[in-house]
Amino acid sequence: MVEKELHDLIRQIQKRGCEEQTTEVKSAHGGCPEKLYDTISAFANQNSGGTFVFGLNEQNGFAKVGVYDPQDLQKKVMEYCEQMTPVIRPVFTVCDEDGMVFVSAEIPPVDVAERPCFKTAKGRLQGSYNRVGDADKPMTEYEVYSYEAFRKKYRDDVRAVDGAAFSSLDMTKINAYLTQKCSERPNLAILPPEQQYELTGITRGGNITMTALLLFGLYPQAFFPQLSIVATSVPGTEMGVLDAAENRFIDSKRIEGTLPDMLDGAIAFVRANMRTATRINKKTGERIDSPQYPIVAVREAILNALVHRDYSFHTEGMPIQLILYSDRMEIINPGGLYGRLTVDQLGEAQPDTRNPALVTAMETLGKTENRYSGIPTIRFAMKEYALPDPLFINTRGMFKVVLYNEPQKKAPAKKSEEKNLPIRDEKGLLSFCNIPRTRSEIIEYLNIPSGQYALRRYLTPLIQSGAVQLTNPENPRSKSQRYVTAKHE
Repeated sequence: MVEKELHDLIRQIQKRGCEEQTTEVKSAHGGCPEKLYDTISAFANQNSGGTFVFGLNEQNGFAKVGVYDPQDLQKKVMEYCEQMTPVIRPVFTVCDEDGMVFVSAEIPPVDVAERPCFKTAKGRLQGSYNRVGDADKPMTEYEVYSYEAFRKKYRDDVRAVDGAAFSSLDMTKINAYLTQKCSERPNLAILPPEQQYELTGITRGGNITMTALLLFGLYPQAFFPQLSIVATSVPGTEMGVLDAAENRFIDSKRIEGTLPDMLDGAIAFVRANMRTATRINKKTGERIDSPQYPIVAVREAILNALVHRDYSFHTEGMPIQLILYSDRMEIINPGGLYGRLTVDQLGEAQPDTRNPALVTAMETLGKTENRYSGIPTIRFAMKEYALPDPLFINTRGMFKVVLYNEPQKKAPAKKSEEKNLPIRDEKGLLSFCNIPRTRSEIIEYLNIPSGQYALRRYLTPLIQSGAVQLTNPENPRSKSQRYVTAKHE
């Protein structure tokens, strides 16, 4: 950051009147602030990093107060950063304005393989934080584990299942699977069965693995009751809405069995609960009755949830959720994106694979191509149906896919009683953002000459209150960023 950028950032903070995902304001007028560790950790643990701005008084409307001593402040902030694991190297900028001195400290993101960044004295579990809006939240035990699992390359898909034996598996399916593998890999065919089991992930150290149970188990849920899909169809756009007969659910089902069984069962549930939509063929102008959602997109989204979810002991008690609302479908699986992959890179970058043995076995079974084509397939299928782009929401503990079932429409222009002074109430904006919107779409909807004012006046308070969420909170400045009304379930 150069001095001009710091000047601009100060003006932006004062104009918006708030801290944000990537900015933290401290007065530092009477000395170096205490307890910077939490924010240093939170900034370092998000892909965009973050910036401290010293010399503004948050309690007084972010008024300029200047710092007590820029040289000493930089030294003390550096001392804070040296007490982190890994050590953080901030980048400082100093500027003068209105006879006062201001300092910024940019905290760079730590590589995913080195996360979480934490205060050394507190330890990894107690000293690791995430940035949520303008707040620093302690990481959960699972969030810490998820970074460790990537760093140490834990293989939860081939971990041993206590109590499982070959009698727990369908040996007919296993033999057919091995026959297929041996036809593809002739060198495998000359090995004894025990070695084939080890090399194909069916056993590990002689013990039945998670992959074997999930693909060939007679009843996998006998060992892990929650490794299932909980499917529900509800009458409204939020959980808890009742239909005319005061029913909360139109349909509800727990889908169990092996992964192929659950894939087929989930698709059948969607088929049974979605409406038939009438669409216009773009080429012929013909009216065509078709499913409300493209089944190919539904299949890929459910398949991705099954093979890429987290199967560690932290999440083995969490089912995949499949929810059909009146306006959309949500598929929620435990475990966020694995490794360095971000939402922006979905379908474009080759990702790290969380469950390689499981994915490879599903490829052999003909259930997945394992060519990273799932996300592009979903996007293309939704486009073919003239439906909004799929929405992907990622956190360290959850990954959600949202498919909307109505074509995206621009909000009709609303006339104000006062010329050139449009009125937009909070409820209207929340309704507009039921479908994820870009900044430019929101500005167009608000129809206010000053786009920045419109966002600061109407959107920012909704984000701060939690009523509106960012689809990519780890990268608030992302070009693909969307804003969507929070669903309270």
